[in-house]
Amino acid sequence: MKRNISVKHLSQTPIEKQKVELVERKCIGHPDSLADGVAEAVSRALCKEYMAECDGGVLHHNTDQGEVVAGESAPAFGGGKIIKPIYFLLTGRATRKFGDKVFATDAIAVNAAREYLKTTIPTFDMDRDIIVDCRMGSGSTDLCDVFNTKKGHTTVPRANDTSFGVGHAPFSQVEQIILGLDDYIANEFRPKNPMLGYDIKLMGLREINTITITVAAAMVDRYCSDITDYVEMKEKMEESFTKVAKKYTDRKVKVEINTADIIRKKTTSVFLTVNGTSAEMGDDGSVGRGNRCNGLITPNRPMSMEATSGKNPINHIGKIYNLLSTEIAREACQKVDGIEEMYVRLLSQIGHPIDYPLVASVQCITKRGYDFKEYQSEVEEIVNHRLENITDITRLVIEGKLKTF
Repeated sequence: MKRNISVKHLSQTPIEKQKVELVERKCIGHPDSLADGVAEAVSRALCKEYMAECDGGVLHHNTDQGEVVAGESAPAFGGGKIIKPIYFLLTGRATRKFGDKVFATDAIAVNAAREYLKTTIPTFDMDRDIIVDCRMGSGSTDLCDVFNTKKGHTTVPRANDTSFGVGHAPFSQVEQIILGLDDYIANEFRPKNPMLGYDIKLMGLREINTITITVAAAMVDRYCSDITDYVEMKEKMEESFTKVAKKYTDRKVKVEINTADIIRKKTTSVFLTVNGTSAEMGDDGSVGRGNRCNGLITPNRPMSMEATSGKNPINHIGKIYNLLSTEIAREACQKVDGIEEMYVRLLSQIGHPIDYPLVASVQCITKRGYDFKEYQSEVEEIVNHRLENITDITRLVIEGKLKTF
């Protein structure tokens, strides 16, 4: 049976030639990212438990409804204190029984959440700063339901919903800057400068050829002795982040740090925290409210509103098709000459095998000097091959090799 793959030319102004572009990322310690990370950690833990007990099979579960309820803190230069712990609510569904096997789903979920938080925000006092509460319901689908197929197709899971996934490539300069800064902060800057916390929002604006990066960064009070330390760290961040940004562009770059700060003789209000996240001082978080699966929030691009994190990686289209769309776009733009931009949309139909979407729609902006028809069939082959091997997405998600936020 032939797949419904539509590869078409798109007449549209490429992103780099548009006058205004916005790109956002909520880094690892933002309340919404914490919610995403916990949800995905719980799903992976359940997958591994199910696989160990069910001959490699994964049972029905979805943990993509988690919430972060902010605590209260009293930060102070040199070290403050947590007044009210952050409350993490784990909800969703998970299969508790299959045949004669019983799974400790709540215990698995709580342990996975706590381990993720301990690793992600090492400043947390896990005994005092965090409450993890599990209220997951029972799943209703067993192993046979998940892997049942329609006649005429290979053994591939059936779509759980009529939904779609969206992806694009290549990334623009602003998108690359935002992701590059996130990587630099996590792997180079923060390890050497522990004053910089984990809750960081990076907002990129390009107006023609001027790029402004606005950074909202929580500082950890125990590593900041006074306001002079704080100001010096902001200056260091501005200098370092500007250098990183310039690696990705020749355009003018301006970096501004914590623009809401008020630093006066009689009044001082700065982004100082006990543990490096605003979740301790009034900011709540929800799964799916932050980054898309490519790690970005991109209002200039088509996006799906689906929460990718926490959804089961077997047949939940909200996860699989968003990840696959992004992977298809990346692969095609790397391998095929002549593509300036590509947008991929995959639409499922509930109950049908996930490797046969109702439509796989690809739109390509062609580079000057190239003919769309020269590479159209090559792109179609890439899409078809990735759909044939769609279960690779499941494996990579369970192994933690594909990011969902």
